[in-house]
Amino acid sequence: MRLEILLPHQIYTKAEDVVRIVAETPDGSYGILPRRLDCVMALTAGILTFQTKGQGETHVAVDEGILVKTQDDVKIAVRNAIGGMALGELREAVEREFVDIDEDERQMRSVIARLESGFLRRIAEYHRG
Repeated sequence: MRLEILLPHQIYTKAEDVVRIVAETPDGSYGILPRRLDCVMALTAGILTFQTKGQGETHVAVDEGILVKTQDDVKIAVRNAIGGMALGELREAVEREFVDIDEDERQMRSVIARLESGFLRRIAEYHRG
């Protein structure tokens, strides 16, 4: 298989001769082998593992995203990815970087929702008055 991990602003990595991929989804970890049927799956923040014939296993911490497998091509689009560390350090990086970002985004969305509702309430009061 051919694997590409894509970020919003660049191609993070490309790998040829991939024999196995393990990705984390909301329903658990899924393995992908070369003859698996084509599929699309949502990914959660976690460790993505892939194995190539020549280099062995590679571990990459990835943020939420999507995986698309079509024939021998696997494309993974995620918001952020971190590699080049030991597996234990990658797990810590996922918890520190990606989970904290998700919490910050939830708080930001909550603040925006309150601002929007206040704005709409004021407009409605203005039209009534």
